[in-house]
Amino acid sequence: MQQVLSEKSFLKFMVIDDHESVLNGTVEILRKNYPSAEFNIATNASHAFEQVISYQPDLLIMDLSIPEKLEMKARVDTGIQLIKNLIETYSHLNIVIQSAHVKTLVRIRPYIDNHKGGFTVADKSLSTQEMLTRVDWALQGLTHTKDIKGIHSGLEVKPEWLKVLNLAFEAGLQDKKIAENMCISERMVRHYWTKLQDALNIYPEEGKNIRIQTEIKARIAGLID
Repeated sequence: MQQVLSEKSFLKFMVIDDHESVLNGTVEILRKNYPSAEFNIATNASHAFEQVISYQPDLLIMDLSIPEKLEMKARVDTGIQLIKNLIETYSHLNIVIQSAHVKTLVRIRPYIDNHKGGFTVADKSLSTQEMLTRVDWALQGLTHTKDIKGIHSGLEVKPEWLKVLNLAFEAGLQDKKIAENMCISERMVRHYWTKLQDALNIYPEEGKNIRIQTEIKARIAGLID
C-alpha cells in the first residue's frame, strides 16, 4: 500500500543549511534530478520548523550544524534538537541528513529507531550520485544509518547523562554547579558520571585522569561536539 514517492510526478522538497553556496548547490542537484519538484529552503532551526509545519514537505534534507535563529552561531546540537522535534511531531516525515557531523546522531538513536518515515544519512564527503541514492531511499521510506559511527554498537546514553557531559565540557562547570543547574544532588551527578563511564567502557587506570578519558571518548562517540 505504501506509495513510492520517488515515482510521483510532483514532490515537495525542503532543504536546510546555513551556508548559501551549499544550500543553492544542493537545490540545484536535486532540481536536475527531480525537475517537477517544488523547493523550499531555510537557514536556521526556528524558521525551518515553522516552514515544515506550513509547507508539509515530502522530503527534508538538512545539515546538522545550523543556528537556532538568524545571526546566531551554528551548532550541531541545534540541528540534533530540530531533528528530535521533527521526528516527535511528524513521525512519517522522510529525512536525509547531509552533514559532516553525522556521528552525532548517535545522541538520538532511539528516536531514529522508532521513526516511521524514511531516514538516511549522506555524509558531505559522499559523491553526488551517492547522495542522490540516499535521497531516493528516503523517499521510498527506507532507513539507512550505517554511515553513523557507533549507532549500531549498542551504546545507549540517557538524556541526563548527555546534559552532564555538556555542562562539564561545553559550559565548563564543576559537579557542584552541574548539580545546581540540573536541580539534583552532587551524589546524583557522580552517579551519572559512573553510568556514563560504564557505557563508554571507561574505568579507573593508574596515571590517567578519568574525566579527561571520558571527554575524549565522548567526543569520539559523537556525544559532544
